[in-house]
Amino acid sequence: MIVDWVSFTPWSALLGGVMIGLSAGMLMLLNGRIAGISGLVGGLLAGSQDGNGERLAFVVGLVVAPLLYWAVQERPAILIEAGPLALVSAGLLVGFGSRLGSGCTSGHGVCGLARLSPRSLLATLSFMGAGFITVYVLRHVWGG
Repeated sequence: MIVDWVSFTPWSALLGGVMIGLSAGMLMLLNGRIAGISGLVGGLLAGSQDGNGERLAFVVGLVVAPLLYWAVQERPAILIEAGPLALVSAGLLVGFGSRLGSGCTSGHGVCGLARLSPRSLLATLSFMGAGFITVYVLRHVWGG
């Protein structure tokens, strides 16, 4: 692996991490809710009325924040090396995994680990391990 030091952006990454931590912490402290995106979006799609204001605000913030960033910064070049079938399949598998694991990477990986939840540690190790294995098989075994 070669690190592209010219494109390495530790300050924006640090700022993004701080913003994620603050927003997840504020949602927990102010509303008693875990900032798991699958749960927030699932609650919106299910039509439940309890807490829809903060759910909608959180999801809108996820969509609007990159647009605001792009208004002041140059857009990075994005290269997607997968076809539409692979992307749709990956999205469906992530959604299935989120339901199966009772949470997503943000719920378990950010909030659950911060709460020292053993269940979230196991879930995070599971989805990270599955991701590592998938990339290895697709890139090195199948040669994709």
